[in-house]
Amino acid sequence: MTTPVAVIGAGPYGLSIASHLRERGVAVRTFGDPMVSWRENMPAGMVLKSTPAASDISTTREGHTLPDFCREMGERPLVTDWDLIPSETFVRYGQWFQQQLVPDLEQVRVVSVDRRPGGGFDLKLDSGEQFQARAVVVASGLLGFAHTPDLLRGLAPDGPSAGGPVSHSSQHTDLGRFAGREVTVVGAGQSALESAALLAEAGATVRLLARGRNAVGFGDPPNRQPRLRPESPFGRAWSLYAFSYHAQYFRPLPTSLRLYLVRRVLGPLGAWWLRERFEGKVTVSQGHALRSGRLDGEGKVVLSTAAPGGRAAEFAADHVIAATGYRVDLDALDFLGPELRAALARTGGSPRLGADFSSSVPGLYFTGLPAAATFGPVLRFVCGTEWASPRLARAVTAAYGRP
Repeated sequence: MTTPVAVIGAGPYGLSIASHLRERGVAVRTFGDPMVSWRENMPAGMVLKSTPAASDISTTREGHTLPDFCREMGERPLVTDWDLIPSETFVRYGQWFQQQLVPDLEQVRVVSVDRRPGGGFDLKLDSGEQFQARAVVVASGLLGFAHTPDLLRGLAPDGPSAGGPVSHSSQHTDLGRFAGREVTVVGAGQSALESAALLAEAGATVRLLARGRNAVGFGDPPNRQPRLRPESPFGRAWSLYAFSYHAQYFRPLPTSLRLYLVRRVLGPLGAWWLRERFEGKVTVSQGHALRSGRLDGEGKVVLSTAAPGGRAAEFAADHVIAATGYRVDLDALDFLGPELRAALARTGGSPRLGADFSSSVPGLYFTGLPAAATFGPVLRFVCGTEWASPRLARAVTAAYGRP
């Protein structure tokens, strides 16, 4: 028997689209480990940069927002822009959302998706089961997209890892292991700044290396937001309002402009509440472009940089963490068969999508981060489910949700 729709992924986007499809009466099978990236790719103690208003997972059912979860659990309500959201709380919210709205989630891994000659797809699970689906929605989150610069990757022969000389920030769940050690963090975004602060609080000696001369900055607290601009989940600004609520107008922009905006809008900037935990606790070296690196005889990682004014500098540490973000690369989604990936039209490393989130392969849809190159930076954040999921569910239902 052919399944109408298969959803791959059980993070906010996968759970959201599965919920919307179920409410439309579509037979859907959803696969994944609920909130796995949030559980396994964030150090303990991290706090979401987003506000409660920007952290709800979209569904058509009332009573399933983050504040609803807090009330259900008898916990302090998270409702204002001053309320900080621990990552552990958000993980539990996502798991509760799944139990309430996607109770038939199959916690198995999809190991392959291939096109059928007559249309539709063949899927295989790590349980050994094979089945067919008329449509597939890829909502696999950040899976495979962690970006480590080649220079740093070259210092880790077995690949970046928490136990090696170089790691990516997503490879840590406990930064306490670095107590008493010297750590260099490369990057200037929220992940870099918060990782550096957590390392310092854990007893590490921390240096942050940032390429830009004025790369390290922090947002304004809620009471310093401009009052004469419209509200958005990300702050008060006309551009942020447009990106949040009118993402359909992002797609017609020139490709080069779209890719630039996805990189730059809501780019590297620390949350307002992080400033006092960071400043004076972390040594900052700005304007340093990486030039080379090596491991010395004592096992330390030595990074050579071009510093401001053209002078060279070197920094040695016991470990280097690349907090250098994520880059979409469809070839990293190895559960998609080689023929299927080769057939996908691309915008940069992302799939080229139609207005209905459909790829160039009929019946294959993408949402979340891979859709940001088409619909804008809001698709990089949880609040993007509010814009994306209803539209995607409507399109999939119309095309594949009926017998």
